Amino acid sequence: MALLEVKNLGIAFGGLKAVDNLNMTIEKGQLYGLIGPNGAGKTTVFNMLTGVYKPTTGYFKLDDEKLSGHSPIEINRKGIARTFQNIRLFNNMSIIDNVKLGLNNEQKYTVIEGIFRLPRYFKEEKNMNEKAMELLKVFGLDKEPHNLASNLPYGAQRKLEIARALATKPKLLLLDEPAAGMNPNETAELMDTIELIRKEYGVTILLIEHDMKLVAGICEEIMVLNFGTELAHGKPEVVLNNPEVVTAYLGE
Repeated sequence: MALLEVKNLGIAFGGLKAVDNLNMTIEKGQLYGLIGPNGAGKTTVFNMLTGVYKPTTGYFKLDDEKLSGHSPIEINRKGIARTFQNIRLFNNMSIIDNVKLGLNNEQKYTVIEGIFRLPRYFKEEKNMNEKAMELLKVFGLDKEPHNLASNLPYGAQRKLEIARALATKPKLLLLDEPAAGMNPNETAELMDTIELIRKEYGVTILLIEHDMKLVAGICEEIMVLNFGTELAHGKPEVVLNNPEVVTAYLGE
């Protein structure tokens, strides 16, 4: 059964069509790749799926519920979370507090209970700390949870951003170039981590990535965008050998 259904989705900025007539179906539990040259419209698709941009045409559904046009907060609460091409952490907050921000959807105490430190505040904070530590352990970030996020090395910051997104309990996780800036060892470790969280948390993943080794290694299906429209889609081993894809994307 399809988790994400995208129909004729498009957006124009002035007279420029950044994405045009996009159709995509992602099944529950699938690991799907979205690739293409710079400026192809990949991040624009993510921005529409998360409510940052409102589509000019078409719509998308999550679990058969139409979400296009909803606010980013509403879409996140319905089950879509994302990471960013340029890491967006709260660098002056601790590692654990960055993850706890993602748990705000589960916060059950009121503002008054928080201000006056009433019993339910301490109970809920304890639960959130435990859940945050569980996530940090999955990513190997549980050793110094109260250290500042800014003190983490680059690869670990990438992992922390994914952990924070997972804290919102998404049905669909959008990863925007998670391997950007990583060395080969970090990329290989990231591949294992993505597979692990998909199995452990039952989350469906839509991935934007330029590292073709990573894409071919973990994605079950991929779509290639070029100038905002679909160029090809299917199994990675087929699509990556498509002459049009090689010409448009790889420049050969």
